[in-house]
Amino acid sequence: MGDDKHPTGNTATGSRGSDEAVDRGFLGTLDPLIIHATDGRVVWEMESLAFLAGAGSENVHDGLWRQSALTARHGLYLVTEGIYQVRGFDLSNMTLVEGDHGVIVIDPLISAETAAAALALYRSHRGDRPVSAIVYTHAHADHFGGVLGVIEPDTGIPIVAPEHFLDNAVSENVYAGTAMFRRGYYYDGHPLARNAAGRIGIGLGAGASTGSIGLVVPTLDITTTGQEEVLDGVRIVFQLTPGTECPSEMNLYFPAQRALCMAENATHTMHNLLTLRGAQVRDPRMWSRYLSEATELFGHRSDVEFASHHWPTWGTDAIVAFLTEQRDLYAYLHDQTVRLMNQGQTGSEIAEAFEMPPSLAGKWHTHGYYGSVSHNVKAIYQRYLGWYDGNPAHLWQHPPTAAATRYVDVMGGVAATLEHARRYLDAGDLRFAVELASHAVFADPGDGAARELLATGLERLGFGAENATWRNVFLTGATELRYGVGRNDLEAGGLLDVLTVTQLFDTLAIRLVGPRSWNEGFAINWVITDTRELYRLELSHGALIHYPIDKPRPADLNVRITHARLAQAVAGGSFSGVDMTGDAGVLPRLFALLDSPDPTFAVVTP
Repeated sequence: MGDDKHPTGNTATGSRGSDEAVDRGFLGTLDPLIIHATDGRVVWEMESLAFLAGAGSENVHDGLWRQSALTARHGLYLVTEGIYQVRGFDLSNMTLVEGDHGVIVIDPLISAETAAAALALYRSHRGDRPVSAIVYTHAHADHFGGVLGVIEPDTGIPIVAPEHFLDNAVSENVYAGTAMFRRGYYYDGHPLARNAAGRIGIGLGAGASTGSIGLVVPTLDITTTGQEEVLDGVRIVFQLTPGTECPSEMNLYFPAQRALCMAENATHTMHNLLTLRGAQVRDPRMWSRYLSEATELFGHRSDVEFASHHWPTWGTDAIVAFLTEQRDLYAYLHDQTVRLMNQGQTGSEIAEAFEMPPSLAGKWHTHGYYGSVSHNVKAIYQRYLGWYDGNPAHLWQHPPTAAATRYVDVMGGVAATLEHARRYLDAGDLRFAVELASHAVFADPGDGAARELLATGLERLGFGAENATWRNVFLTGATELRYGVGRNDLEAGGLLDVLTVTQLFDTLAIRLVGPRSWNEGFAINWVITDTRELYRLELSHGALIHYPIDKPRPADLNVRITHARLAQAVAGGSFSGVDMTGDAGVLPRLFALLDSPDPTFAVVTP
């Protein structure tokens, strides 16, 4: 039982040049930086992170303190002539590119409130330029959710995005949204106080705002690498990078400015191949290849590289070196994991002993402040081989509570289990201590001593983590064990209005309680009057099936409705005033078969 080694990064010995780069081009900020919603609640503030300007803390890993202090700096920055960034007003950066008549907004943050404040800051320095185009670099909410803070929904300006953007935005933020936001509550450290014993950021930024999320549907798809568009007089060359940091993502090159936007494909941290909040497993092999392609296409003719998080890199040689190191980082993770996988090692075995080359480990931007070697290696294993490690004893294991009661019984009860857990905790084997204590909690969730011992172990793991999301997950678990589950105000409710008919019906299908529906059956024809679409929805064998049809066929109910009214009805369950013929009782029957997602489901307790 020795001391645990945190597998979330190594000690960098490279240059601290990026520390100075963070402040380059600073023009001003809001003081204090506190942003409110219309109802008065605070959706974003940075004043509580002022302590990061001071010395470190015994409760924070030195490398994470440095990274968090850098990401806590905020304001408007000049990147190069005609290109500006607002950083630190949300998790992501808003980039503003000046055109002939207005300004192009790239990635308008998470919330309308923070996006509006960022645009106002830019205008206070550069004049009241109208927004002439919107560019979404990829389909994560922190890169589109604040769009209604900078434009009206019925704007006629170009809205540019990589192909398949809408499908991926929906799948990540609507279909699995509740589960992802609950897990995101952990990885963001949402209930934690901002102090040296709590939340200090997430490695990629200071955290996520909690304002209004919306979306304006793209009007111009980027479908191929090398595609060129001129927006408000600004020439942009695009590179598609699907399957990298997001299933739908792209980089942008500005030839006149010799400026390269790397979206979220190259930032000053090792990124996630599978984020702890949940997502599709990303492809590090293709990620590396797209970084290589970006270097060849644009890197050697760029004077500045910037991204949708963190700070820019200036100088052609520095840009090429940075992109090359990021490229090699993901290639090494992939190739060595697959090599060891083919020697019979499991994901956890590979992750336990995995070491990065010293030439990469010595660079600050390759460290696991957001992603980590440990969970990235396991993600690669999962991508190729799935959750099952091949051991028959692991094929049909008991779920957590059933397993916990048996483990605790074997160890002689909860008290005996906790005695063993304390022994491992005192010896520094924190991981096994929390595993034992977790069994005790799941066997008897009301045992206060078990909850406190587990919380203590998780807290110590959090204080030692170089990875910000690991820290937040550990400390949030400890907080919920001690104080219960708090309010989760993270959601993506503002997206329903832009969903297709198929996607709207999908949101009903994934809420259908299967066993309650086994003996039910009906069919509904839907005429979407404003888009002239015709759909059929059937409840069959406990599954809600829907598909487009050419003409109506016999059904229990026929509904004529606009797309906007359908979105309202799906959200609220009311079809009052809608044109219907047939059995109007079918719709109440359908909604009676649905359940509601639970945004505060238990995580560290049964």
